[in-house]
Amino acid sequence: MATRRGISTTFADNDYKEVRSLSRGLLVLQALNRAPGGIASTTELAQACGIHRTTVKRLLETLRADGFVRRGEKDGQYYLTFAVRSLSEGFVHDDWVDQVALPLMRAALPDLMWPCDLGALEGGFMVVRESTHRFSLLSQHRGMIGEKLPLFFTAMGRAYLAACTEAELEGLLALLAQRDDAVGEMARDRTAVDRLIAETRTRGYAVNDGDWIREKTTGAIAVPIISGRKLVGGVNLIFPRAAVSVAELEQRYLPRLKRLASRIGKDMQPWLQGSNESS
Repeated sequence: MATRRGISTTFADNDYKEVRSLSRGLLVLQALNRAPGGIASTTELAQACGIHRTTVKRLLETLRADGFVRRGEKDGQYYLTFAVRSLSEGFVHDDWVDQVALPLMRAALPDLMWPCDLGALEGGFMVVRESTHRFSLLSQHRGMIGEKLPLFFTAMGRAYLAACTEAELEGLLALLAQRDDAVGEMARDRTAVDRLIAETRTRGYAVNDGDWIREKTTGAIAVPIISGRKLVGGVNLIFPRAAVSVAELEQRYLPRLKRLASRIGKDMQPWLQGSNESS
C-alpha cells in the first residue's frame, strides 16, 4: 500500500497504473475541505498540495464542471458545494429537499400565498436550494434556485445567524471578515453583528425590510430550520414591502411559516440519521 498526503492507494495488479490527475484532484478536494469555511484561493491550494498553480486551476475547473466546487466572490477563490457529501454518504444531499421540503412547501403555498425559499449555508452565504416562486401567482422572482443570499442583509441569513452556536458564528465571521465589501465590513464590526442577532432573537423571527440593496422594494421574513438539535438552513417568505403590514405578517403569515419550518425539520430527521449511520 502506498500513501501520499493522506490518500491510500492499493494496487492488486501491478499492470494497472495510477491515474495521477485523479489523485491530484482528490488532494485538491482534501485541501479545500481543510480550508476555513471550505473556501480557498488557487494559490493557497497549490501551496497546500505541492502542485503547480496552473494544474490546480485546471483541476478546480474540472471539479466545478462536475458540480463539486464553485467559484468564490474574489478572483481565484473556490469553495465546496453540497455535492461533495455524496462522496461519503449514502445519499445525495439534495434528495431531502426534493422529497421532504418541496412537497411541504407546495402544500403550504395556499396558506402562505406569497412565495417562499428554502436555503442552506454554503461558502458564507445562504444558497437557495428550493423555492415556490415558480408555483406562485404572486411571485416577481422566478429564477431563485441557486441564488446566494448574504447573511447580514437578508431575512434568511439573519435567521440562520441568530440560530447559530457561538462556535459556528465565530467561524463564519472569521471567514466573512476576509472580504473587502460590505459583507466583510459588517463581519468585522462585532458590535453591529451582536446587535443584529439580539434584535432577531428578541423578535422571534428575522426581517428584511428592503435592507438588501439589490432588492430594495422587496420585504421578507424568515425562520431557521432545525432538525433535532441540528441547524440545517432557513425558510423565508417574500413579498413587496408595501403589500403586507407588520401586524398581518405577525398574526397571519409568521405562525404558518414557523409551522412549515418545524414540519420540514421533523420530517427530515430520518435523512440526517441515515447520513450519520453511513458516515
